Amino acid sequence: MQGPQLDAEQALARLRAGNRRFVDHVVSLEALLSHARRDEHARAQRPFAVVLGCSDSRAPAEFVFDQGLGDLFVIRVAGNIAAPSQVGSVEFAVEQFQLRLVVVLGHSNCGAVRATLAHLQAPAETSPALRAIVDRIAPGVGPVLADGDGGEDACMPRAIRANVRATIAHLRAQSDYLRYAEAQGGLRIVGADYDLASGAVDFFETEAHPWNTTS
Repeated sequence: MQGPQLDAEQALARLRAGNRRFVDHVVSLEALLSHARRDEHARAQRPFAVVLGCSDSRAPAEFVFDQGLGDLFVIRVAGNIAAPSQVGSVEFAVEQFQLRLVVVLGHSNCGAVRATLAHLQAPAETSPALRAIVDRIAPGVGPVLADGDGGEDACMPRAIRANVRATIAHLRAQSDYLRYAEAQGGLRIVGADYDLASGAVDFFETEAHPWNTTS
């Protein structure tokens, strides 16, 4: 019988430990993807965290955090943006599974962020669908480009984190439910930066949001 849902600190610790295994090449995916576990989760799922990450083929959250079937509620979209469908998906997971941790996961050399920086420097025609992604990323990374030295490559590490922070801000701004869950329900929304070369995830913006619950 399953116990109570993990709190934010416990869930974050589990992700950190899984990433250390991934970096050290000590992974447990064979066991986590066993037929028995597949059958178990066919009946119901019980993830312990939400990960809103990029759809880049090199950044699968289950591998990066060494988690198996049913462990993570993963939402993937180019540039790890928070359009209404992503916000709704996060709300659904937090409410449905009583989750206490949402991770916005960016990664090094993100193509969507790089394309946005390039567009800001030399605007070009693109499809409305692609433009919608660029338009969501641009406000967060534009100031980094304006303040940076050395052009696009030099700006990328800071732009990746700026985009993650912007997505966290969008989740809070667009969802009364998530704001309430942070203020009253123990939810924590944190940022993370995955390095493609080393495999390491650096968590940031990990402190509980200082909502004024009396206003």
